Amino acid sequence: MSKELRVVISGGGTGGHIFPAISIANAIRAICPDANILFVGALGRMEMQRVPAAGYDIQGLPIRGFLRPLWKPGNFGVALDYLRSKWIAKDLLKSFKPQVAVGVGGYASSAALGAANSLGIPTLIQEQNSYAGLANKTLGAKAAKICVAYEGMERFFPANKIMLTGNPVRQQLLDNTVTRENAVRSFGLDPQKKTILLVGGSLGARTINESVLNHLDKLRVNNHVQFIWQTGSYYNAAIVKKLDEVVCPDNLKVMDFISDIATAYKAADLIISRAGAGSISEFCLLGKPVVLVPSPNVAEDHQTKNALALVNRQAALYVKDAEAKDTLLPLAIKTVCDDAKLKNLSENILKMAVPNSAEIIAKEVIKLANNGD
Repeated sequence: MSKELRVVISGGGTGGHIFPAISIANAIRAICPDANILFVGALGRMEMQRVPAAGYDIQGLPIRGFLRPLWKPGNFGVALDYLRSKWIAKDLLKSFKPQVAVGVGGYASSAALGAANSLGIPTLIQEQNSYAGLANKTLGAKAAKICVAYEGMERFFPANKIMLTGNPVRQQLLDNTVTRENAVRSFGLDPQKKTILLVGGSLGARTINESVLNHLDKLRVNNHVQFIWQTGSYYNAAIVKKLDEVVCPDNLKVMDFISDIATAYKAADLIISRAGAGSISEFCLLGKPVVLVPSPNVAEDHQTKNALALVNRQAALYVKDAEAKDTLLPLAIKTVCDDAKLKNLSENILKMAVPNSAEIIAKEVIKLANNGD
């Protein structure tokens, strides 16, 4: 294009929104190295740290989510913050002068893309989940392009705007070349044993953690299987104290946070995880067998819908959150010892992968900036 490419990318709140946003920005920069990219996030949310760490500028809005139920008195203040955020976002856009605005979901994107629509700036939405979030459903009517990761999204968006692109994932996962054996050794474990990785997201997952604590006896008995357990920083101190009291099994590696998740994925023969869309996309691209435990604490129960999209294709196993404390660990141990089952899960989940998602979306962003040419 003849003039400098200027792009606003908005959204966040969780890694599931932030990682795709940064991946899209990186892909835009790979095509247009001089592109000027500005992120717009929510003050106090994790994007305000993660985005600058990735090398991009970010502006924060005083926006927050509505309380449930909606008639709670505090929502009057939330509504005022939304109006204030939209006003601030409009000023930011007028000053920055982007040719296109990208929304990845989360509080901030509703204000930033709403402001973009009011200023006549073309918008692109990236919806990660199989069940569209409220912000994206609202913005979809005025979006120029809607990039999705699952089929059947015509339920939420105009069919003529939808493009199946998959979800962008963290590039380091695909670039990791360590062998499984060396990956397992890096955690101080035995490459000859089957390895289960338990991750509940960066903050942890109470149910997954309690599932392990409830079955420490099974871990000791099944010492031909070993475990890498990311507890999450919020739960780690209490878990370490509990394990000190009962003596931690030798086949259990406990960590509050795994910084090198690519190597952890490589070490794992089976993964236990929540069913966030970003994580699922990573498992698909890597062909990792997985047991999904959808979080019940998300809007529209979208993690269960994400999980069932895989389960219906025999591409993952699924345990309800309410049943996980009793059934999750026994199922995982049984599955990881079944080579045929692991092979079948790996082959089926790999079929659901959409490679090069970030690059595909980046090209659509650039096309919109060029007035659709």
